[in-house]
Amino acid sequence: MTDSATQPLSGVKVIDFSQVMLGPCATQMLADYGADVIKIERPAGDLSRSSLADDPDGPNNPVFRSLNRNKRSAVLDLSKPEGKQVIYDLVREADVVVNNFRAGVMERLGFGYETLATINPRIISAFGSGFGKKGPLAHKGGQDILAQAVSGLIARKANADDPLTLYPTALCDYAAGMHLVQAILLALLQREKTGKGQEVAVSLFESALAMQMQEAAMWTQRGQNFSWGAFPLTGVFETQDGALVLVGAFKANPLRDISAALGIEDLSLDQRFATFAGQMAHKKELQAIFRERFAKGTTAHWLERLEEQDLLCAPVLTLAEALAHEQSRVNGSLISLNGGSMQVVGTPLAMAPSAFALRRPPPQLGAHGAEVLSEIGYSAERIAGLKEAGVLK
Repeated sequence: MTDSATQPLSGVKVIDFSQVMLGPCATQMLADYGADVIKIERPAGDLSRSSLADDPDGPNNPVFRSLNRNKRSAVLDLSKPEGKQVIYDLVREADVVVNNFRAGVMERLGFGYETLATINPRIISAFGSGFGKKGPLAHKGGQDILAQAVSGLIARKANADDPLTLYPTALCDYAAGMHLVQAILLALLQREKTGKGQEVAVSLFESALAMQMQEAAMWTQRGQNFSWGAFPLTGVFETQDGALVLVGAFKANPLRDISAALGIEDLSLDQRFATFAGQMAHKKELQAIFRERFAKGTTAHWLERLEEQDLLCAPVLTLAEALAHEQSRVNGSLISLNGGSMQVVGTPLAMAPSAFALRRPPPQLGAHGAEVLSEIGYSAERIAGLKEAGVLK
């Protein structure tokens, strides 16, 4: 942990309208490295504050906590002119404005880039959406699973007879959030050269396609479906006490080495399996042999045998097991909030001396509104008036 003054984004002020995951995971990354992130919330708060039904933690549930450390919260009623004026005053001293509303919402609110740039030409407007600002899907609500579906992720399977299924982690949200961080940092670097801000945008759809760059190139250039998970010597195999994953690739004759690890005759000498094409054609038969052998020993036994042959393999762990793993402890993967009463996953970046700093726990709804406005010159009387008028919580 370090003081924010020594961090790379110290002095950068971010006005954050985003909610749920795409935007908040991006702004949390900025905040973790020194940016002052002011979270602008509607009176009901970020949608993730109420995403869990009948939650005992209410608006400060674990989902919200995981995405909003190191931020300050201000609740404003933006339907009122006074609320809009507060935003304009904040923008005058800000560096970045972030939102992940549907296309056109910021413009209708009066906070589109062209408007904000007249107030502060150095402002960077960062927009994360489901499908982009233009096109037939631009105004469709963006959500991770929808992006999985439209980008081809759900349709891609390791085995043709596997059922279609959803990826259970918000992969597109996280990827787009990290792309948004990249875009903001690049815009900040460009501003150092030009003195002017710009508008940057990412989408769940584009990020999902970008994650499939290898597969897309194989399709556009060869008309072939491609999947590392579909390779004939790769798969998930159950053992006596669990499961392991094996990646039979990146070796001259991996099937020979797998056979040696399994203690069976060299399957690479079998004419059915002698070539990659043959292995693909007879994948079911081949993997049935693997499954039968793996089921006769423990995970630890087979991992030892596979690693003796320098094969890529790993146990299949639950999330609970992964979080409790010694590697997680050494890496410092979990951090404690509120004096250790709650834990969340920290930053995946390792930087020294520009290290991550935990300066603030996830904010209570509207906890910092008066503080934020006083910093830009609002008097105590004016702040009290805004509260009385219902503009500021």
